[in-house]
Amino acid sequence: MSKNIFRTKSINQFLSETKQDGGMNRVLGTFGLTMLGIGCIVGTGIFVLTGIAAANFSGPALVISFVIAALACGCAALCYSEFAAMIPVAGSAYTYGYVALGEFWAWVIGWDLILEYTLALSAVSIGWSGYFGNILMNLGLALPKEFITAPEEGGLINLPAMAIIWIITLINMKGITQSSLVNDIIVVIKLAVVGLFIALGVSHVDPANWTPFMPYGWSGVFTGASVIFFAYIGFDAVSTAAEEVKNPQKDLPRGIILSLVICTVLYIAVSAIRTCSSRRRPLPLPMLCSSSVIIGVPLPYRSALSAASRRFSWSCASARAVSSSSCPVTACCRASSAISTRRPRRRSAVPC
Repeated sequence: MSKNIFRTKSINQFLSETKQDGGMNRVLGTFGLTMLGIGCIVGTGIFVLTGIAAANFSGPALVISFVIAALACGCAALCYSEFAAMIPVAGSAYTYGYVALGEFWAWVIGWDLILEYTLALSAVSIGWSGYFGNILMNLGLALPKEFITAPEEGGLINLPAMAIIWIITLINMKGITQSSLVNDIIVVIKLAVVGLFIALGVSHVDPANWTPFMPYGWSGVFTGASVIFFAYIGFDAVSTAAEEVKNPQKDLPRGIILSLVICTVLYIAVSAIRTCSSRRRPLPLPMLCSSSVIIGVPLPYRSALSAASRRFSWSCASARAVSSSSCPVTACCRASSAISTRRPRRRSAVPC
């Protein structure tokens, strides 16, 4: 019995399974994988977590915190790069666990991934629904409250949240080419927003705001690094596209490392401009940890995190939901790719 549940599969077995029925279409290159990684990493965390860490922990030394967090993520990224190049099969940590640890531990890892991405997906889709409702309200087309809130909040069903999930699911089912194009478009929009923030913020830079540079010393710098570490989560999603990569041994490591490097540069630039353009105003820690008061988090995300934290711990809900991408497209793609099996099929829910 124990031998059966802890049995492993060789890399050759996995590779042979991917070739059955033709396998998946290998169309992604370094550029597509890098865009996928950026899409999963860059989200509300670049604006939310930077404010939290700078105001209460690192101060202007947040740029150093980002470098420290990037080094820690870089170690994990190198591990993912090696595994992805060695085992170019969909499934990410589930597949790696199957090869190294056995079926039982792979089963545990697989369900962990499902729970992890389901929580992130639900919170982000609810946040998107809130923004969509606000847009319609500003246009004078307000939706009834019963159709934009969950039953536990006095509504019947959150239709916008369900609709965006179905739309992205259909895009993923079309295939990797179409979903990759959608992801590229969204990433370009994200980078344009970040670039606009940097361009406008440069004119408001005041070096006097960087004094003192380390208000809480190195202890605050390392604490800030642990807080903003969650802003980097997402580069691991690149490895889930292994079966759709033209040259996995070269393209996967490049995509993972490049996406992490690009996002690190963006984070450092945003944090430097943000801390240098305004004075630090720390909030009391009880307010910081409150699920109803989240610094810099817009109202829809705040309500989504509050709802999630009622059933899950605050740390898990806030870390995963806030660090998820501001658009549920990326979260949906991450969820669908993380829980996908390695059964070969031509059309599947694939990362965009």
